[in-house]
Amino acid sequence: MFTGIIEEIGQIKEFSYLSSGARLVVECSCVLDDMKLGDSIAVDGCCQTVVDFNSNSFTVDVSRETLEVSIFKTYRSGTYVNLERALTPKSRMGGHIVQGHVDGRGIFLKKVSQGGFYELYFEISKDLGRYVVHKGSIALNGVSLTVAEVKDNIFKVAVIPHTYVNTNLRDLQSSQLVNVETDILGRYVEKFLSSNNNVGRITQDFLEKNGFM
Repeated sequence: MFTGIIEEIGQIKEFSYLSSGARLVVECSCVLDDMKLGDSIAVDGCCQTVVDFNSNSFTVDVSRETLEVSIFKTYRSGTYVNLERALTPKSRMGGHIVQGHVDGRGIFLKKVSQGGFYELYFEISKDLGRYVVHKGSIALNGVSLTVAEVKDNIFKVAVIPHTYVNTNLRDLQSSQLVNVETDILGRYVEKFLSSNNNVGRITQDFLEKNGFM
């Protein structure tokens, strides 16, 4: 589990395809502290398992499923990626609950500068769009963000200067793909509502009392 608060921007050193997936080597420094084999690292929001590491990089084996749903196929040597280590029991929950299980890809549309702050616009599929709500949480390339506006399948996030400078959101170009993980809370609510056993039990009063509204 992760928070969506990026610790470091790493750089792809090697990307090679395997018979059943791919292998990724990422150059970095901060996230190597106390690293052990088997540790979980979120690479642009995708939870990956460390299979090897040294003093300046770590290696992960990427599954075929991850290649299909994420932006990993676009990686080349030199690509910058957001990195975050998994939560520990004493970690502060600064962002929101991010599983590192990417739901799909979004398309970056445009950036509007607001005196050091930035408004970023993205388009996603209808399947993902139903989980995106105004003032809700979303993870883009692993970055925990708040949805500032939604219209059909297009949404806007407001990014503060610190987040912009310290993540690879700063490098996004028009039509570039990003990893998207929607808020898990929305998916659980949908599952709960879809159960026949819960028909008629969900009211506005119920949602307000349980923090959904």
